[in-house]
Formats: sequence, structure tokens, C-alpha cells
Amino acid sequence: MIEKDKCIDALRMMLNSRFFEEKTEELFKAGLIHGTTHLANGQEAAQAGLCMALDDGDWIVPTHRCHGFTICKGSWPVAMFAEMFGSRQGLAKGLGGSMHMPDKENCNLGSSAVVGSGVPLATGIAFYQKFQSTGSAAFATSTAQNPKDLAPVPVKNISVAIFGDGASSRGSVHESMNLASIWKLPMLFYCENNRYGMSAPSDKMISVDQISSRAAAYSMPGEVVDGNDFEAVYNQVLKACEYIRSGKGPYLLEVMTYRFKGHSKSDRRLYRTSEEEQQWLQRDPILLFEHKMIESGYATEKEIAAIEEECRKGIDLQAQTALKESGDKLTEAEVLDLVYASEKERP
Repeated sequence: MIEKDKCIDALRMMLNSRFFEEKTEELFKAGLIHGTTHLANGQEAAQAGLCMALDDGDWIVPTHRCHGFTICKGSWPVAMFAEMFGSRQGLAKGLGGSMHMPDKENCNLGSSAVVGSGVPLATGIAFYQKFQSTGSAAFATSTAQNPKDLAPVPVKNISVAIFGDGASSRGSVHESMNLASIWKLPMLFYCENNRYGMSAPSDKMISVDQISSRAAAYSMPGEVVDGNDFEAVYNQVLKACEYIRSGKGPYLLEVMTYRFKGHSKSDRRLYRTSEEEQQWLQRDPILLFEHKMIESGYATEKEIAAIEEECRKGIDLQAQTALKESGDKLTEAEVLDLVYASEKERP
């Protein structure tokens, strides 16, 4: 096990993610939030394991199922709830909603409703990060050389493209992998494989047994990790980051997990059996991690119950705080000013 303090921090991350999703579902059912949302209950170890292994200056570009990654990267849940309420206090001033939560202060470019569209953006960030590390002249020279002749250039920070199994066959993802490999960009391709693209099982829609095997075609390492095991994810991301920061180029990590809920709030999950779902509930990443903490002597059942209660109350309080200000929305004039403002004028 990793050190006790990190385990407690990781548990809080995962609990905050789970309780945020549960509260979001509750608010939607109460008619207090409109539109749609994509919950990630069951995928918390994949979120916390990644974000805990990253440095502060590392950027992430999540998928539309973004809440857990946003929380684990350091965003304030009040601002996230406010975004879904359409309030000006939201991460995108209430203009983005559940699927669009950028947070520049925490190096989170935000997600998009367009499947796979964040991967080229993350590639652009990695391009800039390498440019910063090498300088313009050296970078121009390196991009003109044969990729196989490029010497590794160590970098301080990396870019993480988070995408799902459903996005793994999109052209933009493969184009990004190819370009990242050619230029040895400091980039982690983080495939969160929850086994379903909407209602389609991934094993019926993808030409290979493991998405990570495609890495070989782009001359980068490709690994698979148990996405319901926080410690396994954390250690594998650390390994990948060490490789990337050394200047050797991109890395593909396939994180195998499972979403407990449907694709979106209107999905009744008719395409899978209750037996399958029950089997995966036995591998709840939070319960597995809590069990390991108790076995390792890091916490007692009573102490873990207290942490759970504290996190649940904290999320409830933050939701109520955001709800009280939910009527404070941008005016039409303010929205137009933001859309047409020059870059220097934007807040």
C-alpha cells in the first residue's frame, strides 16, 4: 500500500466523486437541474488514481463524463453545482452545464459533448509544453527531422487526453496518436474503458481484444490496468508519467472499469443484465479500497464511516450553497459581451 496520508486523500477524492454524482442525480430527479448528465458511479478509482499521480502543472482534457476527474483535479464542487444550475458562479459562468466544466486554475481544459473531440486539444497542449521545454529554434529543427532520430527532450509537465472505449475508434484519436508519436509529445492517452459506448458493448464494436494493443502501431508503449483498483491505477500512471517526462514521447494506458449507471440520465440499461451489474457491484472501487485500508491498518471501519459521513455532508452543503445562488444568471447582454469580447477583455 502507498502511504497512509495519500490513501486517506484518495478515499476522500473517490467519496466526493461518488456523492457528487448521487446528489446530481437527486437534483435532476427533483427538476432543479435541466438538460442531461452522464454519471460515473463505479469509475472513481480511475479518476483518483490518475489525478493523484499527476503534478500540479499537468493538464487534463476529460470526456463528457467529467465530474469525477474535475473534482479529483481540485475544482470546487460549489462551482460545479452552480454550473449545472446555470449560475454565473459556475465554472463556465453557467453557460456550459454538466458536460462542459473548464477550470484553468486547476489545469483542466474542460470537456465537450462531442465524443473524442478533447483528444486533439490535449495534443495541442502537449505540443505547447514541448515547445516551451525546447525553445522555438530547437523545436522547429526537431519537427523537421526523422522521428526515429529525435533525441529525448525531458519536460516538466504533461498533457492527458481522457477518452472512452467509444471514442477509441474515432479518426481524431488516431490522428492525434500518430502526431504525438512523430513529434514525441509529452502526452498520456488515457482510455477509460467502461465496456460500453452508450448501449454498445465494446467487445462487439472494437476490432481488437484490448485497445492498448493499438499503441504498437504508433510506436508508443501500451498497457492495461485494473481501473477498479486505485493503487494499481496510481502506480501505472506514475510509471507512464516517468516515461513521458523523460522525453521519450506519448504513452497509451487502458483503464478497465465499469459504470454502474446508464450512459445518461434517461438510459434504463436494457442492454445488459442485472446479474452482470450485480457482479460489478461486488467490485465497487470504493469498497475495495476501504477494505484494503482496513486490512493494512490505515483505518478502522468506524473511522472510514466517519470519513464517509463527513464527505457526504460536505457535498450536500456545497449543493445547497450553489442552489441558493442558482437564480443569479448572466443576462443576455453579458453573454453577448463574453462571446464577442476581445481576448484581452475576457475575464
